[in-house]
Amino acid sequence: MTPASDDASVAVSNPAEDLEDLALSDDYALNPAFVEMVVDAADRSDTARLRKLLDALHPADIADLLGFLNASIREELIPLLTSDELAETLSELDGNIREEVLEQVAPASLALAIGEMDSDDAADVVDDLEGPKRGQVLAAMSDADRASIENSLSHGDETAGRLMQREVLAAPQFWTVEQTIEHVRTAGDDLPELFFDVYIVDPSNKPLGAAALSLLLRSPREALLSQIMEPITEIPVDMDQEEVAYIFDKYHLISAPVVDPGGRLVGQITVDDIVGVIQEESAEDMLALAGVSDAGRGATVVDVTRSRFWWLLINLGTAILASSVIAIFQGSIAKLAALAVISPIAASMGGNAGTQTVTVAVRALATKELNAANLVAAVWREIAVGVFNGVAFAIVMGVVTELWFHNPMMALIAALAMVINLFVAAVAGILIPLGLDRMGFDPAASSVVFLTTVTDCVGFFSFLGLATLILLHQ
Repeated sequence: MTPASDDASVAVSNPAEDLEDLALSDDYALNPAFVEMVVDAADRSDTARLRKLLDALHPADIADLLGFLNASIREELIPLLTSDELAETLSELDGNIREEVLEQVAPASLALAIGEMDSDDAADVVDDLEGPKRGQVLAAMSDADRASIENSLSHGDETAGRLMQREVLAAPQFWTVEQTIEHVRTAGDDLPELFFDVYIVDPSNKPLGAAALSLLLRSPREALLSQIMEPITEIPVDMDQEEVAYIFDKYHLISAPVVDPGGRLVGQITVDDIVGVIQEESAEDMLALAGVSDAGRGATVVDVTRSRFWWLLINLGTAILASSVIAIFQGSIAKLAALAVISPIAASMGGNAGTQTVTVAVRALATKELNAANLVAAVWREIAVGVFNGVAFAIVMGVVTELWFHNPMMALIAALAMVINLFVAAVAGILIPLGLDRMGFDPAASSVVFLTTVTDCVGFFSFLGLATLILLHQ
């Protein structure tokens, strides 16, 4: 028996609390030893042992665990999950792995699990189902659940309508606090699993205000909801989820009502949904700046290769363009080989400086810190930073070049090229994201390739051009 198997045997004989302690490290990541225990139990087809190991995990940790296992072991674990566990685990899984799991679960079991989810999570799962199986799962669901999911799927991707849950606690303005509390106690499954506010509506179901549960519990029982309600921030059903996240962050919201074009209450968005959106959008922007997409842990080599190929092809084109600038001055390089040594430095520094500016600009656009009100000031600030850094590094570059080649004129040219390219990098780094955003393109996904093209071409052209004019044509 391997050491991992010995540890597993000891752990299973201990109380459940010990397994829970063993499952996660101090940073709440799964312990490799625990994963090994699961693999060992699966290899032995010991379902009782696997069930004990799963009992030690939160559904989110089960989803994490499935990401570390191969397909055959996942296939062995999935039937052991209860419908409650399956429901919560499905909403936490990475896209590729979730699609694989959905293929393994029978339509009836899947319908039961989806029926226990909040409507927003249920719609996401059903959206991942292939055509025939989607129809089978929807047919196995209750009419109410099926109608709710189909309504959610009718809204565009990454909109408030897809993000919201249709379950919501609403009450008429003439209800008292006592009536409302009694309704919460007796409504049971008709209420959302998690909610923070009671939305006060008029007879046409248009929200008038909201009363936080904490306020409701502190108010006199005879008080009318219309007397204690507070203003609300309504979210249009077709609003982009990134805009929704911005509103939640700006106004420090815990939940917000979602309204249809007629202003009627159709659902709510809670802060737990927004946390996921913020993480998703941040990861998307970060990956876009590097020219890659999130293929997920379950992606194949072919999937990852395909997702990166086109971006690398674009970069190859820009590299060829920069090389064509060098080719213009190949005669000068042949006469003075030192030019080949120095020329990449200004281009490289410009690219790095420009990337810093692009990153700051993209973040400012995403958080709406950069707009028409402060646009001119932001542009001038970046230009000033580019000039000051250009001068500072020009001095450094000039000294290094003089010590290296003992040629004062080449040192001067290297310094001038550094100033020029860092200035251009600053201008391009702020204006390219602004221009792409104004034209409706995602600045995170497109800015870097344009920036590196500009800084490479300008860096090589400024240094080699000045060298040709000053050193070789004296």
